[in-house]
Amino acid sequence: MSEYESALSGKRVLVTGGSSGIGLAVAQKLKGYGATVAISGRDQAALDAAAQEVGAIAVQGDVGVEADANRMVESLVNEAGGIDILINNAGFGRFDMLLETSAEDMESVWRTNVLGAFMVGKAAAAHMVKQQAGTIVNVASTAGLKGFARGTAYASSKFALRGMTECWRDELRRHDVRVVLCNPSEVITDFSRRAGGSQQPHPKKLIPADIADAITGALVTDPRGFVPEFSVFATNPF
Repeated sequence: MSEYESALSGKRVLVTGGSSGIGLAVAQKLKGYGATVAISGRDQAALDAAAQEVGAIAVQGDVGVEADANRMVESLVNEAGGIDILINNAGFGRFDMLLETSAEDMESVWRTNVLGAFMVGKAAAAHMVKQQAGTIVNVASTAGLKGFARGTAYASSKFALRGMTECWRDELRRHDVRVVLCNPSEVITDFSRRAGGSQQPHPKKLIPADIADAITGALVTDPRGFVPEFSVFATNPF
């Protein structure tokens, strides 16, 4: 058994936004090391297809709806007896100039990226505190490190997620619960298309498996220590 299998086999994992992109890659990676994995998403058909591909538990729902967020966690707890790892990955973006950004745009992005992460994180943390063990990985973005034009809604949500992560880390580490922030830079996924933009594939750009590898590396650190935050950049962007 490899070091990764020793650390992850039997772990009970929830990956939000797990039907595509980074979430799907993380679910595949952790399942491959013997974890019990549940994935969530809003699109039932896409979620079912991804769950079948990975061998994961499918939990349809919207992280921005409190009842759904709670049900995602409870579904894994009921199925597997608990939750050891939360990959708080669900998120999306809108990219407009300030004068073109509506209150509705801001609210919709923040509902998923901040409030949704909060509600799932709170539900998972309640179980982790009781068992005095667990790891929460919040998937943010390098957009949460530096703002940019057209980034009002998205970047602000990732700055907020970063601040929220620091609060959780201070509160939860005394219960042996680790809270990790992952900041990917540009990754080839459907994210840009869903945000109304375009993205050109290139061999020098990051792919979801790169982020999954980095997250997995943080997870296998011995529980006596943890990686508080890390960013993943392409080595030689063109």
